[in-house]
Amino acid sequence: MKQSLLFTRTQKTAPKDEVSKNAQLLMRAGYIHKEMAGVYAYLPLGIRVLERIKKIVREEMNALGAQELIMTALQRKELWERTDRWDDEKVDVWFKSTLKSGGDVGFGWSHEEPITDMMRQYLSSYRDLPAYVYQFQTKLRNELRAKSGIMRGREFVMKDMYSYCADEAKHKEIYDATTKAYLKVFERVGLGDRTFLTFASGGAFTQFSHEFQTLTDAGEDVIFVHRAKKIAVNKEVMNPEVLAQLGLKESELEEVKAAEVGNIFSFGGTKSEQLDLKFKDESGAEKSVILGSYGIGITRLMGVIVEIFADEKGIVWPEAVSPFPVHLIALAGGNKDIEGEAQRIYELLRDNGIEALYDDRDVRAGEKFADADLIGIPTRLIVSEKTVAAGSVEMISRKNGVGTMVPESELVKRLVG
Repeated sequence: MKQSLLFTRTQKTAPKDEVSKNAQLLMRAGYIHKEMAGVYAYLPLGIRVLERIKKIVREEMNALGAQELIMTALQRKELWERTDRWDDEKVDVWFKSTLKSGGDVGFGWSHEEPITDMMRQYLSSYRDLPAYVYQFQTKLRNELRAKSGIMRGREFVMKDMYSYCADEAKHKEIYDATTKAYLKVFERVGLGDRTFLTFASGGAFTQFSHEFQTLTDAGEDVIFVHRAKKIAVNKEVMNPEVLAQLGLKESELEEVKAAEVGNIFSFGGTKSEQLDLKFKDESGAEKSVILGSYGIGITRLMGVIVEIFADEKGIVWPEAVSPFPVHLIALAGGNKDIEGEAQRIYELLRDNGIEALYDDRDVRAGEKFADADLIGIPTRLIVSEKTVAAGSVEMISRKNGVGTMVPESELVKRLVG
C-alpha cells in the first residue's frame, strides 16, 4: 500500500471528549473514526489489525476442531424469555426495537440462546456430539459507561464459541482445551506474560466463570494475582472460600488493575433444558446437552494492546498484529534516483510476499517520521541519499529506535528470517 493512496490521514489531536489513550491514538493514527461514545468505525489500517487478530484466533479455534459460522444480529424475544434473560432487570444491556409488522426484537449481545435453539435441528443422537461452532460478530450492548475507547464499546467485534457435549467429562475436556487455546492466543498477540486465567463471577451468564485478565492500568477490573501459579482471582469473588478452593493464600497475592480480554462459561444442561435441546444416548434414553460458552473481545483486545505498548510518540504494534510488517520510507526530497530506488525496494518486498506501507508522499522527513511513530509499524526501512550511496537500506526498530544498515542483497532474508 502506498501511503499517498491510503484512505485517512494522521491527526495532531484527538477529539476533546475522548479520554481513553487507546481511542485517542487510534483516531490520530487513522485506524478508527468515532461515530459516538462507545461506537467506532474501523478504517483500512484498523481493519488490517483486526484481521490479523482474527487470523490468530481462527487458527486456534480451528485447531480445536471448531467450525466457523455466523448468526444473525436480530434476536427473537420469545427465545430469550424462555431462559429468563429478556427482562431488563435480569440483563441490563439490551438494545431492543419493535418491528413494523408487530412484535419486539433484540439486538444480539450474546448468542447462547439462538445457537442452542438452532442446534435442535442438527443434534439428536450421541453420534452427533460433541459439536462446537464459533463466529466473529458485531455485538451490541447498551453500556451505561462508554469511556474506555474500544475497550468498552456499545458496538464491538467478538469471537464467541459454543460447545455441545453429551456429558460433563467431554465438556471438561473441551473446556480445558479451550483454556489452553486462549492462553496461546494471548501469547501470540504479545500479551502472554501479563494475561492471567482469573476466577470470577458469571454475571448474566452463570454462577461462576473464568476470565482472562490482562494487566494494565487502563483496566476496569481489580484482580489478585499469583504470578508463580499464573492464576488470579477477581475482586468481586475474593473470599476465604474461593481462596481455599484454589489453594491460594491471600498473603501470596498481588492486587493489580486489569482488563478482561476473554471469558469462558460452563452452563451445564440448563440452557438445553430451557430450550428443549435433547439427544438420545446409546441406550435410547433422552438427555440434555451440556453447553459451554467461550468469548474473546477482538476489538477490545486491539485497544488493550495499544494501551500497553504505546509510548510517548504513538502506537507500538507487536509484529503479530501490526497492519503491515514493514513501513518503507523514502527520503527523496524530489530526487528521482532515490524515488526510483525506493520503488524498486517496494517491488522487491512485494515480490517476496512482504507487505509494506510505502510512504511515497512529498512531505518533509520530520513529518514522515512523526507519522511513522504514531502509526506504530514495528520495522521501518529508510531509503535516502546515504543508504543509496552505501548500497544498503537502514532498518529501524519502532520499539527501541535502534537502527542498522542492511545490504540490499540481505534485506529479504533479514525480514523473513
